[in-house]
Amino acid sequence: MQSQLLLLLTLLLPLSQAAETILGLYIFSRHGDRTAKALAPTSLTDLGYSEVFQSGTWFRDNYIADGAPSQIDGISPNTVKLKQLSISTALDNVLQTSAQGFAQGLYPPVGSTLSSQLLRNGTIVAAPLNGYQIIPIQTVTGGTSSEDQAWLQGDSNCDKAVVSSNSYFDSPEYISLDNSTMAFYQSLNPIINSTINASQNSYQNAYVVYDFLNVAEIHNATIPSSDLVTNDTMMQLSSLANIHEFNLAYNASDSVRAIAGATLAAQIVQALNATVTSNGSTPINVQFGEYGQFQSFFGLANLTAAAPDFIGIPDYASTMTFELFTTVAPSPFPSADDLSVRFLWHNGTASNDSTPTPFPLFGQQNTTLSWNDFTKGMNAFAIGSQSQWCAACGNTTGVCASTGASTSPASGGASSPSSSKGGNGISTAVGGVIGAMVTLAVILGVEGIIMLIAGLRVVSKKRLSGADSSSAGSPNPKA
Repeated sequence: MQSQLLLLLTLLLPLSQAAETILGLYIFSRHGDRTAKALAPTSLTDLGYSEVFQSGTWFRDNYIADGAPSQIDGISPNTVKLKQLSISTALDNVLQTSAQGFAQGLYPPVGSTLSSQLLRNGTIVAAPLNGYQIIPIQTVTGGTSSEDQAWLQGDSNCDKAVVSSNSYFDSPEYISLDNSTMAFYQSLNPIINSTINASQNSYQNAYVVYDFLNVAEIHNATIPSSDLVTNDTMMQLSSLANIHEFNLAYNASDSVRAIAGATLAAQIVQALNATVTSNGSTPINVQFGEYGQFQSFFGLANLTAAAPDFIGIPDYASTMTFELFTTVAPSPFPSADDLSVRFLWHNGTASNDSTPTPFPLFGQQNTTLSWNDFTKGMNAFAIGSQSQWCAACGNTTGVCASTGASTSPASGGASSPSSSKGGNGISTAVGGVIGAMVTLAVILGVEGIIMLIAGLRVVSKKRLSGADSSSAGSPNPKA
């Protein structure tokens, strides 16, 4: 009997050893539903607030709460420990409020029991709003306070990215689509001419036209000439906008066009590396951004090989998640050789009925990568140091005029062993990286270049064919 029991335990041992423990997350999310770009300034709608809150709630239920199926090792399940969570985005109303809504889903109010404090004089003070947890949102330090203004473009200034994106408008593909779809777009003038005039209603402004009608379809009780807004019409507008925006965000033969994805890749590895080198003290990193950043990253990471849908514009509240995990005992913190990373994608709001799905990165077959293979794959296109960015963009003025800029890559690759306890991951000498906030400013600033919509601001004036940048028909690029 004892021999049979020992045999059973021996058979089960590999299974127990293979159990996964989540050590950290990097979540990159699009904002929730908002008002139309053509009717600036935009704002997060109640629907959008609900979307990001629901998404945050799913991440809480899956990774944070007591009993969560993939609970992060050592995470505080109820009361937020600010050292364990970093949330960042640009200083913009849509992105900031989206980040706040998501944070509320991650750590909702805890009630009076967990949110009261006994003072020395014996008074018990309860936190307001039933124990609402205040979670700070880190913001960029550059730019202005609204996506309606210069921060979308002013913090990027990547000369070669501008040239690369503009070159799409001279390509045979663009010219062919612009000509072949002109009649289709002009047929929609009765619906949109009060906001977007006929001279701007073309494939050149594919996303702004689609966005305007998509928002109307969601929110407007009545739509002028609504008989023209059929399902087929919306599908065609969506498909054209997808093609238009992907081609502005990524080009396989001209990688600088995807500068937003390259800088985002560096931030992802930098954040996960901070989790590794700190032995898991900051396990959750969340960043909110815009669809162009997704698309340029999708192209660079060759996710289009995994599924053709990755060329499309992500829906509101979409998330891509990077799980850092181990299959060995999580304490002491595992060495780099025992760490793995998994990429998960969800188009739209995550929920129990629709959960994120793993996809293979870099054109591979496996959805799980070793930490070293992951950093090597990301470093193949990541741009995280000031000198790398200046060289890629061809800029020689401003910050690029200084020769004293650090040359260390953002992620450090797998080439620099850590001096921290246990020798985990990449060196903490990621000080050569553009500071986290500056890097974020670059990423989100570059988004303005990549979007190139509405009035196509980075396009030369002769391309605008009479568009008036101050008119409602030439809305400013916004998230």
